Amino acid sequence: MTTRRHLLAGVGAGIAAAAMPACGWAEVGAPNWLSAARLPDGPHVLCGLRVDGTRAFTLPLPARGHAGARHPTQALAVAMARRPGTFALVIDCATGRVRAELGPPEGVHFNGHAAFLAEGSVLATAEQNAQDSAGQIGLWDSTSWRRIATWPSGGIGPHDIAALPDGRLAVANGGIATDPTDRRKLNIATMRPNLTVLGADGQVDAVLELPDLWQNSIRHLAIRADGHIAFAMQWEGEATAHVPLVGLWRPSMAAVLAEPPLAEALRMQGYAGSVAWSGDGQHVAITSPRGGRVQVFDAAGRYLHGTDRPDVCGLAPDTRGFVVSDGTGAMIRIGDASPALLARHPLAWDNHLIPV
Repeated sequence: MTTRRHLLAGVGAGIAAAAMPACGWAEVGAPNWLSAARLPDGPHVLCGLRVDGTRAFTLPLPARGHAGARHPTQALAVAMARRPGTFALVIDCATGRVRAELGPPEGVHFNGHAAFLAEGSVLATAEQNAQDSAGQIGLWDSTSWRRIATWPSGGIGPHDIAALPDGRLAVANGGIATDPTDRRKLNIATMRPNLTVLGADGQVDAVLELPDLWQNSIRHLAIRADGHIAFAMQWEGEATAHVPLVGLWRPSMAAVLAEPPLAEALRMQGYAGSVAWSGDGQHVAITSPRGGRVQVFDAAGRYLHGTDRPDVCGLAPDTRGFVVSDGTGAMIRIGDASPALLARHPLAWDNHLIPV
């Protein structure tokens, strides 16, 4: 297994290159968020979105995107295909040029999410083995875009991954084995999700499991500035069950599961599509495209309020509150006051809003 020392030695040139003058995010319209979308006539695109909801840029994608990653300093975005994915595009957002197209090794597919590590010198991609859904993390040098290492993810079917402030990597292992041809779920009766924290050399530093909620697939992550992890879940058990869909966790401490009132919980239809901390870190929210609902909780997991929005899924922090995006092309600001329309675009936003 590649050690931290060997990994950083292997990308030393990349770190030096990253320090050289390069086009930054301010030079491409200062976007606050990135999102994949589908245009009315069918093509898929990646958009950069400013704080007022206007588009800073719109770049083509070869197929449906899902999420991705933004470089911490350079105006580079990695657009990930929807799982089971076979492409990840490294896009220069200043020119629209594809700098590199990454492909998973044979017998492996991408799972829709990625994150930059080591101050942007390494890209991590969530992946799984097509045969048995065993999870892994691919590591890529962000200068040559050469694959330099592979780490076990610590579980089955990893989806979202996120860098922690201390350099470690959080992995949402959904626990679901899937057929790579049609996404059919193969092990619902035996699934075992977890939230794993990997150290800088790929070792497992911490694992969170919820034995009483073993059919609650851990899917998406949001990291507060102090490393507090919020995670969103999708229920695979009985449709009538009342289960929490968002949890809060600090590694080495017990998780807090946020449970809204029963009537409010049932509106989410057992499905949380995205999770985010507010800009001030005082609140956490989840979205449900199935239920057409946004729920907001305080930092202790207490339910505060909810908002209706059809086909809502994208979610990102905004100063004190949140911005959400939906399949109608709308972007909505949600805070202490009534929800406000920020912008509407002639397209359908995909699942996630990625903060820049």
